[in-house]
Amino acid sequence: MMKKYLTLLFTTMCLFSCDPAALDKLMQAVPLSNVDVANGLKEALNFGVDDAVKFLSAEDGYFGSPYKILLPAEARQVTDKLSKIPGFSNVENEIIKKINRAAEDAAKSAGPIFLSAIKNMTFDDAMNILMGQQNAATQYLNTNTNTALYGEFNPVINTSLNKFNALGYWADAVNTYNKIPFVDKINPDLSDHITNKALEGLFSLVEKKELGIRTDISQRSTELLKKVFQKQDGN
Repeated sequence: MMKKYLTLLFTTMCLFSCDPAALDKLMQAVPLSNVDVANGLKEALNFGVDDAVKFLSAEDGYFGSPYKILLPAEARQVTDKLSKIPGFSNVENEIIKKINRAAEDAAKSAGPIFLSAIKNMTFDDAMNILMGQQNAATQYLNTNTNTALYGEFNPVINTSLNKFNALGYWADAVNTYNKIPFVDKINPDLSDHITNKALEGLFSLVEKKELGIRTDISQRSTELLKKVFQKQDGN
C-alpha cells in the first residue's frame, strides 16, 4: 500500500515540476490500451463527420463543390433526348440542381446517423488501424457500416428529393421520354444513385479529416487525440 502511495506521489510531483518535454516523455511512457486507441479513433471520426456535415449541408456544399452529384449514364440518355423537346431544353441542369439541393438538405440529418454508427462500432484490432494507412479508420467505418448507413440515409434522401420536387420533376421527364417513338422505355433509379454519391462525399470528407489529424498535430484538439496519435507518430 505504501509503495503504491509513493508511486502516486512521485508521479504527481513530476506532473507539477517537470518541464514540458519531460512531461511529454512521461505521458508517452504510459501504455495505450486497445480501448484508448478505439476511443481515439472514434473521436477522430466524430470530428470528421462534424466537418463533413457542416461543409456539405451548406448551400452549394454538393452543387458548387468537387462533390457535385451528376446523373448516371442511363439518366443522361433521357436528358439528352429530351433536350430537343420544347419545355425540356434545360432538363439536365434542372434535375442536377434539384438533386444536389436535396443532398445538401439531407446532409443535415447525416450527422446523428453517422455518429450512432461510430458509437456502436467495435474495432477488432484498433492498434493495427491506428498504425495502418492514413485513411484506415475511415475505410474501416465504410466497410463495417456502409450497408446500415445506406438503409438509414436513403429514406432521408427521398424525403429531401420530394421536398425539392426532384422525383416529381424526374418522373415527368421520364414519362415524356418514354412516349417518344421507338425508344426503349427506361426508368433509372435516381434515389439509389444519389444516396450512394451523397455517402461518397461524406466519407471523402471524413477521410480528409482523418488525414489531417494523422499528419497535423495542431488538429489534435483533445488530450485523447494527442495521446493516441502520438503512438502513430512513432514517438
